[in-house]
Parts: sequence; structure tokens; C-alpha cells
Amino acid sequence: MHASAVLLSKPRTLSVDTLPLKDPQPGEIVVDIAFSGISTGTEKLFWTGDMPPFPGMGWPLVPGYEAAGEVVEAGPETGFRPGDTVFVPGASCFDGAYGLFGGASSRLVTEAGRVARIDSTLGAEGALLALAATARHAMAGLDKHPPELIVGHGVLGRLLARLTLAAGAPAPTVWEIDPARRAGADGYEVIAPEDDPRHDYRAIYDASGNAAILNDLVRRISRGGEIVLAGFYAQPLSFAFPPAFMKEARLRVAAEWTPQDLIATRALIEAGALSLAGLISHRRAATEAADAYRTAFEDASCLKMILDWKETP
Repeated sequence: MHASAVLLSKPRTLSVDTLPLKDPQPGEIVVDIAFSGISTGTEKLFWTGDMPPFPGMGWPLVPGYEAAGEVVEAGPETGFRPGDTVFVPGASCFDGAYGLFGGASSRLVTEAGRVARIDSTLGAEGALLALAATARHAMAGLDKHPPELIVGHGVLGRLLARLTLAAGAPAPTVWEIDPARRAGADGYEVIAPEDDPRHDYRAIYDASGNAAILNDLVRRISRGGEIVLAGFYAQPLSFAFPPAFMKEARLRVAAEWTPQDLIATRALIEAGALSLAGLISHRRAATEAADAYRTAFEDASCLKMILDWKETP
């Protein structure tokens, strides 16, 4: 089998090439991808060449970990059937290219256990399940306070705010430095950091990926408050110790989502408690991937770019 896939041969050098796929093994399924999303966090770091050493990284690589499509081959032991609509968090199924994370392709071969069945009516929004699960993972678990302040009103910040409301917690405050991105809030307030007088937040979730923001956030927490790093940071993180000492600050790094997060997030979406509407701002045909990636990374108005693979060989 072959597939059309986005191929990064080196930083800032991107094309859509035909790549051979490894044959499916027992327990694996074959999925024809309809939509894939472009991450302005991890994928941008690959694009610019700023990604720190990462397991499985190498050139050339197929990026992407946000894909939705239809199962076309599946053994009875997989629990899937042809025709099922699924979310796929990427795959490592290419001969001659690294699959990191391997989701930006017209067809994928992947372990069935990594895939989540989704409602076909989600369409392109189905590719957002990983981001929603990432937000849920940052918040879920014992002794974790829901965010009172969220930094950044991108897709991840919006999902954190929506999940906070879905959990029945008080509406969070959201900081956003770009006036154009302050729109789109529903049930919570988005303001500029300088317009916020509070210095007593119990839980601040940073979804900005800004490595230089820690000192500002330490000043904003209450004594014993927690700062959750929910973004991805290419630069080393540092902060002044005395203010953090005085606040007895806690710092938590949110890890990657788990299969349980996918299941829980999907249930919230199906129940109508969590909406993915209004998060996709741009779409391009997959054949226009080079332009789409530049737009996703360089156009401030682009909240989330989706590639449409349906007409791609």
C-alpha cells in the first residue's frame, strides 16, 4: 500500500509525497484519513527546527497527531469494522520516513488499541479529540484544582475553559495578549493580563507555551497555589526562587493524554457537555499543505488549520 503524506525532509522544507506503507499486522487496522489538524505547538517546533531531542525523531518525518477518518481494513480481533469513523493519534507505518507523529497522511496503518471510535457527524471536528483529551488530562485526577486562570485563548486554552464549565466549576478568567483572539468566549471572560488585578489564584493553567512567563505567574498565585504547565516548551524553564519560596508555589507538568482521557472526552462530547464547535478557523486541501503549514504558523488569525484529505490519492 501507498499513501499521500506530508513530509518534512528538514526544517521549513515540506512537501506532499507518496510513501509506501508497512503491511498491517494482526491487531492493526487500516484507516483512510478524511481530516488532519496542524498543531501550532509541537509541529511548529519541527517546522522551525527548534524541537529539542525527542524519542523517535529523525528526518524525513511525517508530522501530525490529529487525524480522523474511516476504517477500511480490520480483523475481527481488533473490535473495529470497515466503515467505522475513528480518531487516530498518528502512526508509525511509513517505509522511508519517521512517523513523528505520523498523522498527516491520506491512509494510516495503526494498532487498534490506539484508535477511538467517534461519531461520523463530527466531521473535521473529530480531529480535535487529542487536544480535548490533552486538556482533560491536565485537569483530571485526585487533588487537582480546575483552572481559575488560563493563560492563552488558543484551542487548548478554550478547551480548558469549556471543560472547567462542564465540570461545574466557577468560570475561569482567561488571559490573551492578542486582541483578535479574545473573541469566542462563552460563559467566561477573556482579558489582557495587565487588566487583571488578582494575585490570589489557586490554580493557573498555562496554555501559551511561553517559557518566559513563570515569574509573572508566580506573582499571581495564592500561597500554596499551583501552576500547571499545559503547553509545550522548547526553551529551558526558569524562575526566581525567592517569590516562589514566599508563595510556597507548586509546579506541575501536564503529561500526554491517556486512552482513558480519550474515552472520557468522547463521552463528554457525545453527551453534549463539551462542544468542539468554533475551534477550526482555517481549512485547506491536503495538496496545499505547504501553504497551510505556513498559514498555521505565521498567520495570527489562524486558530486551528485542518487539512482535507478526502480528494487526495
